[in-house]
Amino acid sequence: MNRLYHAPLSPFCRKVRLVLAEKKVEVELVEERYWEQSADFMQRNPAGKVPILKIDSQTLSESQAICEYLEEVIPEPALLPKKPEDRAEVRRLVFWFDDKFHQEVTSRLLYERVNKKIMGQGYPESRNVKLGAQKIKYHIDYMGWLLDQRRWLGGDQLSLADFTAAAHFSCLDYIRDVDWNRNANVKDWYAKIKSRPAFRSILADQVPGFIQPPHYADLDF
Repeated sequence: MNRLYHAPLSPFCRKVRLVLAEKKVEVELVEERYWEQSADFMQRNPAGKVPILKIDSQTLSESQAICEYLEEVIPEPALLPKKPEDRAEVRRLVFWFDDKFHQEVTSRLLYERVNKKIMGQGYPESRNVKLGAQKIKYHIDYMGWLLDQRRWLGGDQLSLADFTAAAHFSCLDYIRDVDWNRNANVKDWYAKIKSRPAFRSILADQVPGFIQPPHYADLDF
């Protein structure tokens, strides 16, 4: 059985979960208390991070490396375009969300509000939370601008860029940190993507100590 070591509110783990589900790969989900850095865990990934995927007798780590592996061994449905310039644009947006958005928004909202409590690392730093709440507005506006010109974030086809962005936004939506009324294009995009079968397990997540908002699993908001 394929096995994914993950944390439920990790956007990097959720990205891999979405790709696995979209490509219809069955996988056993194993929650990993990665911050405890157990010997078994560190042996699986010396970097001390999740996700970790065991598949085809391979142990893979780093979300983008895992997703690219899955794209190569299970090419349909394709989540990267055929043209090099289109693939470059999708990869640019993947790194936009996993790097820039993660640093400016996810780490300042999700990690402050949730991770610190789960890991016993104290209380949220209000300055970081305020800055993250400011920065997300810029990113939503940029996404709205992209979606004015394209059907999906990376182009006319659903791609890894959409799943990467949705992974981050789904985590923030769980803790009520997304203003979906700021941009109609972004709200419609998220409604489309969370209506996909691949999103079902994400919408079913329950994190102890943090209750889903009423709209979280509502496909019509």
